[in-house]
Amino acid sequence: MNFLAHALLAGDTPALVVGGVVGDWIKGPLPGSLPADLARGVALHRAIDSHAETHPAFRQSRARVSAARRRYAGVLVDIFYDHLLAADWTVLHHQPFAEYRRGVYRQVAARAAELPDHSRVALKMMAEQDWFLSYVRVEGIADVLARMSRRARRPNPLAGGEVEFLADAEGFCADFHAWLVDARVFAQEWQSESRG
Repeated sequence: MNFLAHALLAGDTPALVVGGVVGDWIKGPLPGSLPADLARGVALHRAIDSHAETHPAFRQSRARVSAARRRYAGVLVDIFYDHLLAADWTVLHHQPFAEYRRGVYRQVAARAAELPDHSRVALKMMAEQDWFLSYVRVEGIADVLARMSRRARRPNPLAGGEVEFLADAEGFCADFHAWLVDARVFAQEWQSESRG
């Protein structure tokens, strides 16, 4: 769910960026129906997710979520981290945010024909509605969570989940920055090792 973080951690390789963004829509063994370079991006996405689940700072963030929403803590933390990344973009990345967003959307659009049908509508909406920009404000993540809640098959407490962030914004922020430092190292090492 943290599309922006996955794009960032994929670095400058377009196929890794596209695979990182589309990763949540790809299920099953790789490469599946994907070209090898995009499958590598999805593999990185999965590796980052696994790394996050065991990282102390990410686990601390999950623990900050109230018992009422604890079952959805991983999803909420993903969204909160994308918010924090977007809000702090100027200190976390050298490229202007508008330029970066446009670049990611272009890269995804260029490979859309090679992606699963069920992902294309959402990915097109992502660009048209500029989801990455919406992450900058808490109201944007509130909208994301409300839409996710409506799309889910079962009743869930995702709508209104931004209150969890607001209840301990400083704590989530500290966790995020600790996680991001290690996630960047992890992603770079994974890319180096997977080339060999």
